[in-house]
Amino acid sequence: MSALKVGDTIPDFKTIDSEGLEFDIRSVFATKKWLVLYFYPKDYTPGCTAQACSLRDEYPNLSALDAEVVGVSSDSIVSHKRFAKSYNLPFRLLSDDDKKLRNLFGVPTHLMGLLPGRVTYIIDKDLKIRCYINSINWKNHSSQVNDFFKIQTAFNK
Repeated sequence: MSALKVGDTIPDFKTIDSEGLEFDIRSVFATKKWLVLYFYPKDYTPGCTAQACSLRDEYPNLSALDAEVVGVSSDSIVSHKRFAKSYNLPFRLLSDDDKKLRNLFGVPTHLMGLLPGRVTYIIDKDLKIRCYINSINWKNHSSQVNDFFKIQTAFNK
């Protein structure tokens, strides 16, 4: 599947999160208006840890803007559980050890296919992608997520 882009509707999916609970994409929007869904290469690596901690630090602000955050990597549920606990992550992490979610979203790889891609989607209640960030540099994701929500806040005043 080719990479999903701004304006595309994301596919329905269900999986298991780091707590062993079922995650249904549509259930997020029962209580939230936005979803920040980010795919990252690997738990505990410097850039991925910094990205997760950046989103953790912004989580109260994002939550106040009616946004939920969900991270996805190919690490196991056990690894995600330890990672979330180690860094006090207040959001769910999804295991994609079979790469079905990466393939479903068309998440590209980096470094000639050797490194899983780092992609962030901001998705609205209609399951439409409103922002797409594709950069190996985690800082670009954090700043662009913040910029997106600053613009949304400005328009909603």
